[in-house]
Amino acid sequence: MGFTFVEKVIGNKVGHVVHANEYVITDVDTIMASDTTAPIAIKSFHEMGGVNLAKPESTVFILDHATPCPNEKIAELHQIIRQFAYMQKCIFFDQNHGVCHQVILENKLVREGDVVLGADSHTCSYGAVGAFSTGVGSTDLGATMLTGKTWLRVPETIRINLNGKLPKGVYAKDVILWIIGNLTSNGATYMALEYGGNGFAHFSLDEAITICNMTVEMGGKSGVFLPALKNNSFMPDDDAVYSKILNFEANQIEPVVACPHTVDNVKLISEVEHQKIDLVYIGSCTNGRLSDIAVAAEILQGKRIAKGTRMIICPASSLVLKEIIKKGYFLDLIEAGATFSTPGCSLCVGTLGGVPGNGESVLSTTNRNFRGRMGNNKAQIYLGSPATAAATALCGCIMDPREVMS
Repeated sequence: MGFTFVEKVIGNKVGHVVHANEYVITDVDTIMASDTTAPIAIKSFHEMGGVNLAKPESTVFILDHATPCPNEKIAELHQIIRQFAYMQKCIFFDQNHGVCHQVILENKLVREGDVVLGADSHTCSYGAVGAFSTGVGSTDLGATMLTGKTWLRVPETIRINLNGKLPKGVYAKDVILWIIGNLTSNGATYMALEYGGNGFAHFSLDEAITICNMTVEMGGKSGVFLPALKNNSFMPDDDAVYSKILNFEANQIEPVVACPHTVDNVKLISEVEHQKIDLVYIGSCTNGRLSDIAVAAEILQGKRIAKGTRMIICPASSLVLKEIIKKGYFLDLIEAGATFSTPGCSLCVGTLGGVPGNGESVLSTTNRNFRGRMGNNKAQIYLGSPATAAATALCGCIMDPREVMS
């Protein structure tokens, strides 16, 4: 009987063979918390008797969910994090660096075969570079800050194969929404997901991050992008045991949106086309990278967004912001009528400006659309690709990007 990716990585870390559903205690290579979770993790660390971090050289704190700081209460939390990080001499990214996952990947703080814990549910993003990465609660993270270790049950694995090439106008976001619509929002609860097949082999790193990022939206524990693996010792065996194997044909996938108020309420754009949209948002750890903003600029260059529709764009990091300025995308999108916000999480969690009004509809490139996610539980949130977002901004209603792309 062969081994899956997660069985190989965890087995390598603990030093003996492991199989799905076994409980293990493992070393953790990278430990991360953001401004929403770090204060509780720090408090838990102290309550457990913590004085010095077990691994300051690989413990990362980052301010990204509410930056620049919007109020006094959050300012106090930021002070707690800054003071702790400076005292512990760990890795610290202050405001304006960007979204935690993007910044960690840009700085190569996670490597293939690593075990990574983050007090953020989208920590599963690091599967894009071949890590076993998963989100945990702040208290659990506090314990790992103290010990450098964690305990877990080795997850079973679902294998997802994508075959062939995507048609023009169809993007990674469409693919992962298509998969979520098939599996449902709890169809992979506590499962590891392997993304393989020659279709995924065509994907860029940006696209791989989008796929792995939304693993948790199916309930997944972790996801790994198999084409990213360079070390064959972590590649799953041909006779590995899977809970389920799903095959998708790339040429059958079309542009889709997740409709209010669940991420698995996935419909073809043709089913909701012409739904009026008040606010378009491009950003987040799912779709705020250079290639995402580039496709929006390509669609909107020399044009204006529809009257009555607002558009907010938030680069995933300051590096992304610098690149879009260099390439002219920033000016193209400003001239089209878009508003830019500081690199970070911004409107994704509704912690900063741009919150939609009562009864308004939003087309967002983020990862969640439950009631209140973007700061107002009376708004309707649709999720789509950056191309769909740009086409929607141009037309003022949900629009298939293939209809406006030259």
